Amino acid sequence: MNDIRRTILWVIFGFSLVLLWDQWQVYNGHKPTFLPSTKAVAPANAPVAPTSSASGVPDPAASPSSGSVPAQGAPTVAGEKVTVSTDVFKAVLDAQGGTLSQLQLLQYVDQTNTNGLVEHVRRLFGYPVAQNETHPVTLMEDGSPATRYVAQTGLLNPVDTGERFPNHLSPMTARSGPRELAPGQNTLEVAFESQPVGGLKYVKTYVFTRGDYSIRVKHQIVNVSDQPRDAQLYLQLVRHGTVAAGTMFGTNTFTGPALFTEEKKFHKIAFTDITKNKAELPPPADNGWVAMVQHYFVSAWLLNVPGGDKLKREFRAADLGNNLYSVAMVLHLPKLAPGATETIDSNLFAGPEEEKKLEALAPGLDLVKDYGIFAIISKPLYWLLNQLHGILGNWGWAIVALVVLLKAAFYWLNAKAYASMAKMKAINPKVMEMRERLKDKPQEMQQEMMRIYREEKVNPMGGCFPIVIQIPVFIALYWVLLSSVEMRHAPWVGWIHDLSAPDPWFILPVVMTATSLFQTWLNPTPPDPMQAKLMWIMPLAFSVMFIFFPAGLVLYWITNNVLSIAQQWFINKRLGVIGK
Repeated sequence: MNDIRRTILWVIFGFSLVLLWDQWQVYNGHKPTFLPSTKAVAPANAPVAPTSSASGVPDPAASPSSGSVPAQGAPTVAGEKVTVSTDVFKAVLDAQGGTLSQLQLLQYVDQTNTNGLVEHVRRLFGYPVAQNETHPVTLMEDGSPATRYVAQTGLLNPVDTGERFPNHLSPMTARSGPRELAPGQNTLEVAFESQPVGGLKYVKTYVFTRGDYSIRVKHQIVNVSDQPRDAQLYLQLVRHGTVAAGTMFGTNTFTGPALFTEEKKFHKIAFTDITKNKAELPPPADNGWVAMVQHYFVSAWLLNVPGGDKLKREFRAADLGNNLYSVAMVLHLPKLAPGATETIDSNLFAGPEEEKKLEALAPGLDLVKDYGIFAIISKPLYWLLNQLHGILGNWGWAIVALVVLLKAAFYWLNAKAYASMAKMKAINPKVMEMRERLKDKPQEMQQEMMRIYREEKVNPMGGCFPIVIQIPVFIALYWVLLSSVEMRHAPWVGWIHDLSAPDPWFILPVVMTATSLFQTWLNPTPPDPMQAKLMWIMPLAFSVMFIFFPAGLVLYWITNNVLSIAQQWFINKRLGVIGK
């Protein structure tokens, strides 16, 4: 049994070192040494290949009027750019197609902080250190393929007549009006109008609302011809395919397209699956939405149709080449009579993944917040954490309080585990003496050890089982802290100004290491000398990884360790095994 446990520990230790080295390479801008890259990157000069209309974005020359979304052109440098400012957004709207080409979230800050030992170490070894910078989070921008992220809409001609309709490549004219949300003003409208193309004129109006990350987008399609027209309206998000590197355990929240229908429910599509034509798209439906998901933030096209009528829609995703990917929702509009106007209301949500607000916007939209494999446990844990924050007013203390409640819930289960460990510690001198006496007789040693366990009524696995069944809860809480945007730049005490960033002075990792070493001392000493040394080395090795962990996660582990030490000390003291 001890040999099996020792082997498992060595495997965990070795794999942890592999992950540590791999992420250190990524941290310093190098390619991973052992593990595959988490980026879905097409060659920089890859062409935009023609694709079928069912999958997304073809070359317009190859399919002039097949009902497919027009191909992506290079980012435009000509034409009018309209800058809009509200209390939550700074947006740039491009007159080419009325595209949302840049979006900054003014209430969320990206910050590079040069304070702390990490930067001093990087300077010591000659690595570049960024200067202090504070600027709003840029969610969207129309830059190079490495950073491009835009929201587009337009019209498609589903009939193969050779005629095109206004789309996101068409020049449009911005109507005059205010561009900044004035004090006391609740909404701000910015409208774009196209020239007639194929007999249709397209008017797109953005409506920004104070304090709201949901932008209402009204689409007016006017038939200025003397013939009926069939048209489709597409709502599309285009994003670069670069995925952020994972944490020290190789985990990261999902980045990429996500879709929802009542039939298919919520599901995500990896960029690599789109490239390999393995993306599973929902069948056409009269409900649903599309989104682009990343850590902490999401953009999503939602549909609000006046009168509650449901429009049939198709869902498409495509690899556009040059590391660009799209996800689109294509709406089938009623036939437009000559002179008639069709108006469609949609919402473009672009902001933080705040669970309660997302739940209120659309069915299933809160699921874009990635809780990992134990989402069924993570959601109630987040609810409890949010309630504690409402009482305490500080996310750091809410984390501490949540761990206290979890330890209380598992008190008796942990008590059994610690009692088993205490008994193992009490009989450890007898086991060590026996091992020394029978070191040349391994079979007899094993039999004698089992006899001692039986007579002393000790189960060597008794300390493991209660802990193992708690692992899903701990993993679920890990994902809650990892994925919650509320942790960004949330202070705790003193030097901890951001629970989502590593401790700049390593104080929490040092405390974490100290508590882990003290726990090792409280546990029974393994009979095998090599295993005993390994048990002391492991806390030191893992402490290196905790240097790069977000402070909120380290705070969680410290609180858990301190409470475990208190309970284990009490049990060991009661059983008289302290110091053995």
